[in-house]
Formats: sequence, structure tokens, C-alpha cells
Amino acid sequence: MKTISQQSERLGPDFARFWIAQGASSVGGQISELAVPLLAVLVLHASAGEVGLLGAVRWLPFLLLALPLGVLVDRRRRRPLLVSSDIARAVLTLVVVALAFSGLLTLPALVVLVGLLGAFTVLFEVGYQSFLPTVAGREHLERANGRLQATASAAEIGGPGLAGLLIQALSAPWALLAHAATYVVSAVALLRISTPERQPVPTGRSVLRDLADGLRFVGRDRYLVSLVGFAGIYNLFAQWVMVLFTVHAVRELGLTAGHLGLVFSLGAVGAVLGAAAAPTSVRRFGAGPVLVACAAAECVALAALPFVEASWTAPVVIAVLVVVFAINGAGTSLSSVVALTLRQLRTPDRLLGRVNATMRWLSYGVIAIGAAVGGVVGEALGTRTGIALGCAGTLLTVVWVVASPLRQVGDPRGLAVHDDGEAAR
Repeated sequence: MKTISQQSERLGPDFARFWIAQGASSVGGQISELAVPLLAVLVLHASAGEVGLLGAVRWLPFLLLALPLGVLVDRRRRRPLLVSSDIARAVLTLVVVALAFSGLLTLPALVVLVGLLGAFTVLFEVGYQSFLPTVAGREHLERANGRLQATASAAEIGGPGLAGLLIQALSAPWALLAHAATYVVSAVALLRISTPERQPVPTGRSVLRDLADGLRFVGRDRYLVSLVGFAGIYNLFAQWVMVLFTVHAVRELGLTAGHLGLVFSLGAVGAVLGAAAAPTSVRRFGAGPVLVACAAAECVALAALPFVEASWTAPVVIAVLVVVFAINGAGTSLSSVVALTLRQLRTPDRLLGRVNATMRWLSYGVIAIGAAVGGVVGEALGTRTGIALGCAGTLLTVVWVVASPLRQVGDPRGLAVHDDGEAAR
């Protein structure tokens, strides 16, 4: 059996550096995933609606900025954009920490800073997915995406647990301070990548025309449209559920920050296994059946959340939630590897930034809507009812995937296109 280091060497030393950068960002992201809403709930005493607003602002930049930033990614070398994004996010996170430690942090200030962090996160997300084919090579994309997704899933094991411990033992600002450090690690690793990146040839056209090319390319490809629908429907309702779950877990189920960290950490084991199983699963069953099975698993698992009772003992509540998030994580992790590989194979390099941005705009932009609507529904009907309605909505994902051409896909490489946009033969 080959070790992880041997596998990374097969993909090249620059991929190993890219892997470190992505891993550091993933750990940091998991820390803030728990630390930011708990900072709002425990320190600023935010309501369910206010936590929903915070979640919406975090994802709103995907809706507002993804498309123009996609044009930027296709017009510039991608590595400098990634480094700049990491540095900016480190500085902004330090500002949040400084305000929190000084007692000057307010909910409006946190909302603004989270929105700015979201803007640079959009740039990083669009840029890193577009830079990966340069570092790993298109022939290794499935393996490279599997490694990256497995790492992101592994970060879900350690990140929330670390955040929960830091919040419980010290405070939420200390957890965010650790997050700032991960951005620095990522920037340093990216700076050490030596793979030459060609300077994009200027198109001589306006930003709007270049932007329209990306939208048009996605709109004309039935597989990309299907992937947008898959991600968009699921992300909208899953975010609706998760915004309310944090508030519900603390106020209704009586869980502490440490308990939540434990739930998310142990539950993330499923995500690691799902990502690791991606290449074998696709080879054995085909990409389409795998995507259908993943959609069913991740949505049905979430549907158990409204039935968890506060009257159960804490160990039972934690055990049930771990199983729920393990099954959900396995489905989302495995489907993410397959979907991202399909997207990268279907898109020529000259359009990768705009296509990735378009996909993020549509599939991640709805997360802001889900967070806002979920917060409003939870405020009006209660967190348990709000979670139940959100879980019902996620089941529409299964209907979409079954009805789409995705379920018929076998080997993803059969859908690959050349750089001129023509399908490979």
C-alpha cells in the first residue's frame, strides 16, 4: 500500500504544496464554521434571525461577486490571486479577533467583516479550482480532486473539535486567531509552487462579454446545467437546516460548544471515507449511479434531525447526530469529488475561471438565500419546525438528479473536452 507522501509525489511536488495550502484553508474554514456563529450566539447574544443574517452575508458575495471575479481569474495568473486572497483574509480575521478581545465587536461590525471575508473567499474558491489543472494536469484530475476532498473532509474531523475546545476552554476569538494562522500557512505554501503558469492572452473584449461567454458555455452544456441544479437545490435547503441547527442544538438540545465540536468532528469521518471511495466507486458503478446514491444518502440523513429530542441523554443525542452527519458527509464528499471532476473535464482551460465562477454563483449564491429564509422561518415557527421544512426541501435534490442526464454518466473521462471546447473522442 502506498503512503500519502508517495501518492502526492506521483502528482508532483507542486501538487503537494498546493495540497498543503488547500488543507490549511480547509482546517481554518472548519474552525470558523463553528466559531463565527457561536461568537454571535454566546458573545453577542444573537437571535436565530440574526444568525441567519450572518450566514446570508457570509455567502452573499458568491451571488454578487462570483461572475466578475471569474473574469478576473481568466485574465490574470491564478497563483498571485490565491496568495492575495489568503493574506487579505488573514488580516480581516485578525481585525475580528482584535475587536472581540477589546470588547468593541458589535453584530453590525461582525456582519461587515464576515461579508468582506466572503468576498476574498469567492476569489480563492474560483481561483483554486481553476489553478488545479495547471498544477496536477488534466489526466490526474480525478485523483487530485479525491486527495483534496479527502483532506477537506479530514479537516472536518479536527477543525470543529479544535474550535469547540478553544471556544470552551478560552473563547471564540482564540479559535478565530487559529484560523488566521491557517491563512498564513496557505499563502506560504502557494508561494513555493514553481509550476510555470502562462499569462492569459487578452481577449480585447469587455468584462461583460467575457462574463457572458462563461454563462453561455454553462447554459449550453446539459451536464453542467444538471450539476448546477444538484448543488443549488441541495445547498439552499442544507444551509437553511444548518443555520437553524446551531441555534437549536445550543438552546433546545442543551449541547455545549464542545459537544458540537465533537459531533461535527466524529461525523466528518464519513466525509473522509466518502472522498477516499470516489475513484473506486466511479470505476465500479459509474459516475451517474454514484451521484444518485449520494443525493439520496445526504438528504435522507438530514431528515432525522427534527426527531432528536432534548429529553434524551447527552450521549444518545451526540451519538445520533454523529451518525446523521457521518452519512450526510459521506454523500456530500463523494458527490463533490465526482461533480468537480466532471466540471473540470467539461471545460477548456481558457474558460475555467468563468465556468467555475458561474457554477459557484448559481450553486453557492443560493446558500445566502437559504440562510436568510431559514433564519426567518426559524424565528417565526421555531427551530425544530424550521429544520423539518428545510429537510423536506432537500429531498427535491434526489428528484432533480434522477431526472437529469447525470444518472446515465459512466466513466467521467468520456465527457472530457479539448481546450477548443470540442468533446474528446
